[in-house]
Amino acid sequence: MESHELKIFKQVAELQSVSRAAEKLGYVQPNVSQRIKNLEEELGVRLFLRNNRGVTLTEEGKKLLDYTNKILQLIDEAKTAVNPNKWRESLKIGATQTISAVKIPHLLSSFFKEYNNIDVKVRTSNKIKLEEMLFYGEVDGIFVHSSQSKSECEIVYSYFEKIVLISPNLNSNDRQSYYKLLVNSDVNCIYRKQLLDLPKESNFHSSNIIEFDTLESIIQAVHDGLGISIIPADIAETRKATQEIIFTELPKKIKIDFLIKSRKQQSPSLKKFIRFLQLNN
Repeated sequence: MESHELKIFKQVAELQSVSRAAEKLGYVQPNVSQRIKNLEEELGVRLFLRNNRGVTLTEEGKKLLDYTNKILQLIDEAKTAVNPNKWRESLKIGATQTISAVKIPHLLSSFFKEYNNIDVKVRTSNKIKLEEMLFYGEVDGIFVHSSQSKSECEIVYSYFEKIVLISPNLNSNDRQSYYKLLVNSDVNCIYRKQLLDLPKESNFHSSNIIEFDTLESIIQAVHDGLGISIIPADIAETRKATQEIIFTELPKKIKIDFLIKSRKQQSPSLKKFIRFLQLNN
């Protein structure tokens, strides 16, 4: 069992597809299939279950993926220790769109003042996809809104985020626009849920919903008088100079957690980032 074979196995596991893994690695598909077959024969177990949509890990495959992540991490650490000028430490963070917009750049700006020799990659997606990326080892940790922590995840840092209702600055004749709710197309978005609950708690009712894929589209739609939305307060702060939008801070706060995979060996860069978060809480 060689490290190169483990890298191929990891790609297939992450992408849940032999063909997509082959394309990403620049190999022909039969080559990747044969490497996986060699691993299965060497270990004497099936690592993947094949189906029409691709492949999924067996229980044995999940165990091997955990060890693969540890082995490849140790290899990276060894390279960095031997020649730090060539092999820099790396940190991969996942976050939802709203957290990536302002909070992550703010955190990294302070983090790099202490640790400027770490290469950081930020992956943005919805909560379900981020949790999947964490499980497969595509990221070291993820920022998501508070929820029931799964057994394979561990919360190492949390903070509370203020939220703001944004509405068009229209004259009284155009107030009907307020009844359109501008939401993220991700049905699990916490800000979408907060907005959809708002009519139940206020003196108006609306079933008029417009969905957008990006935060910028939502803010622009409010600016253009299409309706109202709810966004994090730190994002609202960057738009306070916009006269076409009214900002109203709400009493509720959203809990944001930084999750890592439980029982996984932490890389030096991840340890530094966790320590930074906890000391700057």
